[in-house]
Amino acid sequence: MRALNPPDCSAIRAELRSILRTAHWHPDAINDAELAFQELFINAWQYGGSPAPAVLVSLCPTVLRVAVCEDCPTLPEPRIPTDPYAESGRGLHLVRALTHRSGANPTKTGKVTWFELDAAA
Repeated sequence: MRALNPPDCSAIRAELRSILRTAHWHPDAINDAELAFQELFINAWQYGGSPAPAVLVSLCPTVLRVAVCEDCPTLPEPRIPTDPYAESGRGLHLVRALTHRSGANPTKTGKVTWFELDAAA
């Protein structure tokens, strides 16, 4: 049975924030990275069947890459909610708007959904 509440991702968000602050990223870019990460993480939990999705974060040297691994092999497709007041359906659009590149790759056991964000020049 699936838990009703998503797993806590605050420690990962704090670590992501710390990494980017240490690298002297602009606060707006840090906020964008945190929000994009949270969208991917919650989607992996909600739609991917992963009770606690694995997260990989890399920063080399001016490109942040965040990847979230999940068990569902179905690649995500952005939806357009027909109801303007719908509570879901905008997450992938938000990730694409906040980041420079994003996508999903199949794996042997599911998929990895990811985004990349470039440091401000």
